[in-house]
Amino acid sequence: MAFWRRNTYVEKERRVKANARDYNDKFSYADNHIKTSKYNIFTFLPINLFEQFQRVANAYFLVLLILQLIPEISSLSWFTTIVPLVMVLVITAVKDATDDYFRHKSDQQVNNRQSQVLIRGSLQNEKWMNVRVGDIIKLENNQFVAADILLLCSSEPCGLCYVETAELDGETNLKVRQALKVTSDLGDITKLIDFDGEVICEPPNNKLDKFIGTLFWRDNKYPLDNEKMLLRGCVLRNTEWCFGMVIFAGLQTKLMQNCGRTKFKRTSIDKLMNTLVLWIFAFLICMGVILAIGNTIWESFVGRNFQVFLPWDKFQRSAVFSGFLTFWSYIIILNTVVPISLYVSVEVLRLGHSYFINWDQKMYYSQTDTAAEARTTTLNEELGQVEFIFSDKTGTLTQNIMVFSKCSINGQTYGDVYDDFDQKVEITEKTACVDFSFNPLCDTKFKFYDGSLVEAIKLEDSAVQEFFRLLALCHTVMPEEKSEGPVT
Repeated sequence: MAFWRRNTYVEKERRVKANARDYNDKFSYADNHIKTSKYNIFTFLPINLFEQFQRVANAYFLVLLILQLIPEISSLSWFTTIVPLVMVLVITAVKDATDDYFRHKSDQQVNNRQSQVLIRGSLQNEKWMNVRVGDIIKLENNQFVAADILLLCSSEPCGLCYVETAELDGETNLKVRQALKVTSDLGDITKLIDFDGEVICEPPNNKLDKFIGTLFWRDNKYPLDNEKMLLRGCVLRNTEWCFGMVIFAGLQTKLMQNCGRTKFKRTSIDKLMNTLVLWIFAFLICMGVILAIGNTIWESFVGRNFQVFLPWDKFQRSAVFSGFLTFWSYIIILNTVVPISLYVSVEVLRLGHSYFINWDQKMYYSQTDTAAEARTTTLNEELGQVEFIFSDKTGTLTQNIMVFSKCSINGQTYGDVYDDFDQKVEITEKTACVDFSFNPLCDTKFKFYDGSLVEAIKLEDSAVQEFFRLLALCHTVMPEEKSEGPVT
């Protein structure tokens, strides 16, 4: 259900039917093409100029240029103003165009990713941007979810699957999603071809933790919630495959709804320079007013004596009007007090600073061969103004890496090393590690130095066995053994 208001289509609820593109096309839902760039070839010039003239100095020099085109008040050539103004506009435009080019490139890369879509009775590889609402797609392990989809079935029992939502909420621990019981056995292509269920749900919104809908199928209806949905940006983990039905696509997915429109961001230095320019401009106005008043007084008492030799022009009717024209003349003459070169210097510094960030060896992460990347050259200096870093938990700062080093079981502490005199020994690189070679599934990188814990396990100490049983069960780690041997 939807209606039109002020020429804008407002969606009140969404109706999606599986394997029915013709039916879903009636509602003109968004396709799966995304766009995070700000400009295109036709809109770049007007939008970029509009953004640049929001800077006070640029707007001031545009007004100054217009004043210099008036011969009655202009004492300088308009060429002296237009050259530096055009240079500032061109340098900034080139920088903005370069940033937006990389946004276009990133969008193209994402839109051209491949996804398996059920079309005309078979799975076919389609680009992400060609996936449409109502399509049934197949995801395989470690693949990104192409759109917001309703989970139908998976390779796991009871239609379970595991997803990583780090791109949505920053959490690296896996989330469990489970399909409806009535659809969990649709793992065969022949069954999915005949699936014609219809979903009626909420319209597109940015609430990542909420979904309300109903599946109508075989004369029955089944409630849907967020636990049945796989959102765009998630990654399928520890699940060989799963099938899902696209509910929201492209810019209407919850991920893109949270992104919002690409805005023209201003840094603290930009705001400071605008404020300084306003104060300088106010000072310039004051100087112009003082000089104009002085001209009016001079023309009234002294200048009239020279009208025989230097008569007024036809449009100069009084000393006050002469002072008015003089005011604008001095505004033009003293225009250099407004530092347009400051903006040029700042733009060049930002561009150079972005390259220094990209080249910084201390910001290079060798384990993944990843260097720092300045994705925009307009916000670099904000990094140097960070005063506080707030972290919600230790995992954010420790890369979620936890190493077992010590434990206490039934009042007995394990993990420390003692010598023959029962004195605690400091553990160093030369300290002998416990030999775990008796366990074929042991982690060769794990180091533990207290052999008494291993002895307690071998002696089948009930408290130690219960401790490790609880340790093995009460966690969010998903162990997987695809073949006999190493555990992932």
